[in-house]
Amino acid sequence: MAALDTDVLVVGAGPVGLLLAGELRTGGARVTVLERLTEPTAESRASILHARTMELLHERGLVERFGPPPDAGPGHFGGIPLDLTEAGDSPYAGQWKAPQTRVEAVLADWATGLGAEVRRGHTVTGLVEAPDRVHVVVTTSAGERLRLSAAYVVGCDGEESAVRRLAGFAFPGAGPTKELLRADLAGIDLRERRFERHAAGVANARRGPDGITRIMVHAFDRAPGASRTPAFEEVCAVWARVTGEDVSGAEPVWLNAFHNARRQAARYRVGRVLLAGDAAHVQLPVGGQALNLGLQDAADLGGKLAAHLTGRGGEELLDTYHAVRHPVGARVLGHIEAQAQLLFGGPEVDGVRTVFRELLGIPSARRHLAALISGLDGGGPAVTEPVGQAAPGPNRQHTTHRRTTMGKLTGKTALVTGSSRGIGRATAIRLAREGALVAVHCSSNREAADETVTAIEKEGGRGFSVLAELGVPGDVHKVFLALERELKERTGTGTLDILVNNAGVMGGVAPENLTPEAFDRLFAVNAKAPYFLVQRALENLPDGGRIINISSGLTRVANPQEVAYAMTKGAIDQLTLHFAKHLGPRGITVNSVGPGITDNGAPVFDDPEAVAAMADYSVFGRVGETRDVADVVAFLASDDSRWITGSYLDASGGTLLG
Repeated sequence: MAALDTDVLVVGAGPVGLLLAGELRTGGARVTVLERLTEPTAESRASILHARTMELLHERGLVERFGPPPDAGPGHFGGIPLDLTEAGDSPYAGQWKAPQTRVEAVLADWATGLGAEVRRGHTVTGLVEAPDRVHVVVTTSAGERLRLSAAYVVGCDGEESAVRRLAGFAFPGAGPTKELLRADLAGIDLRERRFERHAAGVANARRGPDGITRIMVHAFDRAPGASRTPAFEEVCAVWARVTGEDVSGAEPVWLNAFHNARRQAARYRVGRVLLAGDAAHVQLPVGGQALNLGLQDAADLGGKLAAHLTGRGGEELLDTYHAVRHPVGARVLGHIEAQAQLLFGGPEVDGVRTVFRELLGIPSARRHLAALISGLDGGGPAVTEPVGQAAPGPNRQHTTHRRTTMGKLTGKTALVTGSSRGIGRATAIRLAREGALVAVHCSSNREAADETVTAIEKEGGRGFSVLAELGVPGDVHKVFLALERELKERTGTGTLDILVNNAGVMGGVAPENLTPEAFDRLFAVNAKAPYFLVQRALENLPDGGRIINISSGLTRVANPQEVAYAMTKGAIDQLTLHFAKHLGPRGITVNSVGPGITDNGAPVFDDPEAVAAMADYSVFGRVGETRDVADVVAFLASDDSRWITGSYLDASGGTLLG
């Protein structure tokens, strides 16, 4: 069998394709980039980078290569001013000016420096997928016809993607109804304005540091034209009709037209062919969101595809690219369409714009929309960044935060019972830090559960609270009624990927003093509820899901005051053992975690002498922290634990070693 020409053929040497190429090389994959243009474009269709993208560039050591990127101002939503510095706790909160030409140059140097090959003047004209590779037919600028092969092909070739067309991707959506003409002009001095509304349309003008003035104009009554490169005379006529100003004496440097067509590939992966950036989704390029969305696609895909190619991840890892990025893209496209209506609607939207202005006077509403535009709403790619290591953005005060930027659980959903405090709270925060959307359950204290959700959101994660008492009739039904409602609102489905049975009550009385009522209560909450939560969750858990049951070190050592509690946790271990075998054919793992003495905030842990005495039980000479257990749960929830099931993981800090 002939050798592959490369591991991955990336079609398109724009910012998305080049970032993907660098990611693949970083992960150890061979990559060749094919680009139909013989030279890099001199046009800068996009010029704004948002906070999430800046963080991704920082993690790859690329921000420094740009030099200090200038602050691009406060931002907007549908032409209504919106300060993006309110987006969240990020050193790059705001928006940053970086012309697409500069972004491409930096990313090209980075990717080729890592060993990626970029072949210009190569137009893809054919694509055939075989069982173990993809064959690509290319025509060069010299007229030569080549046949290349790779394990995978990724289309990063824009909204007119040849890869998408040749591979037969479904591309549903809506055609254009509104048009924005744009021109870069030299030799003219215009008054600057930002989405200025007139009786006939909307106009924007801004002079760059190079002396070039970029104008954008939309006429309310104009239908989208057939050409994406309008004549200069046409732009001048529309500008004059909207603003009453004559710009015909300027020198046109670049002309283009954009519309509000909204389409998204039904799947981002079909076999060995994948899509990213505008090849996967087409939208109005308002506020730089299209470029940033595409770059974040590439950041998510690159590491996963490289891991798969080098044997560090299976097909299920590669499939998470669509599972993660398609919902993010759909949400962004919806918000862009809302902006298009606000921005380009005529007098009929004036009332809606007034309401939006009033809503943006509410701090929480501003923060919500700013986080969404900036990519800081928990819906993007990432790696957890340790506290204090994020470099501050230019002119920003350094912060020592820890937030989710791409995790092993991105795109997953989780339910953690009893997560308003203690180990459950730490687990919910930890899973969210890895990218999961977490349902924070508590029996009665909604305020405490909401505090956990707030802690998750402060780190850039996503969570919501679910209130339902366990150990009473109808408890499991009530949990899942609330859970499914919230999941469908946020994800469109009721899929639950991870169930953590953490909720429990302790006895704390001498064996002779335990009442039948207290005994029944212990078993109802600690054993019966977890059993039926697992049973009910099987309707929502996909193949490959995760069930983690919190057991106890007291199943291994004697403490007479907790004999009934220990019995319930012994039942949990049996639940783990038998369900692991039952669910193995579906790839669902079921495991127990056994904490030892763990500081859960109880008053006894405020007593130094008591803490010192308890610390002696551990070989490490300290009591456990809730994060010690949460980290173990996060491991069992991830793909790293795929070969572990039916196990009891001792998380007691060596308490049971004698």
